[in-house]
Amino acid sequence: MKGDPVQSDYWDRPAFETIRPRRVMAPLVFNSAHSGRDYPERFLAMTRLDHLSIRQSEDAFVDELFQRAPHLGAPLIRAHFPRAYLDVNREPWELDPTMFVEPLSERFNTTSPRVAAGLGTLARVVAENKPIYKERLTLDDARMRIEGIYQPYHATMQRLLTEAYGAFGVAVLIDCHSMPRLSRSGDRLGPDVVLGDRYGTTCAPILADLAEMVFAGAGLRVARNRPYAGGFCTRTYGRPQHGVHALQIELSRHLYMNEVTLEKNAGFGAIRQMVDRLVATLVGLDFAMLAPPAPVQEKYAAE
Repeated sequence: MKGDPVQSDYWDRPAFETIRPRRVMAPLVFNSAHSGRDYPERFLAMTRLDHLSIRQSEDAFVDELFQRAPHLGAPLIRAHFPRAYLDVNREPWELDPTMFVEPLSERFNTTSPRVAAGLGTLARVVAENKPIYKERLTLDDARMRIEGIYQPYHATMQRLLTEAYGAFGVAVLIDCHSMPRLSRSGDRLGPDVVLGDRYGTTCAPILADLAEMVFAGAGLRVARNRPYAGGFCTRTYGRPQHGVHALQIELSRHLYMNEVTLEKNAGFGAIRQMVDRLVATLVGLDFAMLAPPAPVQEKYAAE
């Protein structure tokens, strides 16, 4: 069931993998890009943080929450490399110039809000604004990660979506993430789940509606687009006018893990069962209603 591995010189196993179903049942592609927890020794030698602190950027266990997607008929692509090492939910060259020995040319995006926050393609900080590196990096460090892992990762995701589109005339990316526990003003609790569709621009409304129905039906508080409207993957791949849809899902970590020790808590099993219901609900959708007109299909297939 496993395929499309990309081997890194710094890991004993592929930097990421695609887990494919024995039989594809729906044009869905599930993506867990931030759940990787393989930390290469060379990278750990470059960081000033202890092993637990460096892991604070992980969407820990999200790949496990969605791991039954292939059993239900849809592929899952998951990272083994950690987000602190490389963030594929950013532009490919979204880099902080203060992190590098060499000056960065105009071809790099050095002024985005994500770079300013220290969260570019190569992050400068982890949670609570803790600096990652002891010393500045070289551009070769960035090229190795971006050309060696980032670009193959996105090529794999595009291939999966193209395969789905070719088989069904439509494709749907479900971008799977976790978030710290959110609170609102006063005593009000924040949402348990945030669904991001870039304010209705990256997927048909029924996809977000179905997801909200499953989560709210389990008693969870669901929000749309605030504070997470969808990152690079959602806005890049989501083109509903062409029959390619993208929905980002953020699950609050407190539901299934201890946010300090990064250990699963007693709620993990129940949340995984709820995610299974979500996947099964999405697989059972009549996707014909999401397909664009035939001329648009032909144009997209030719691209």
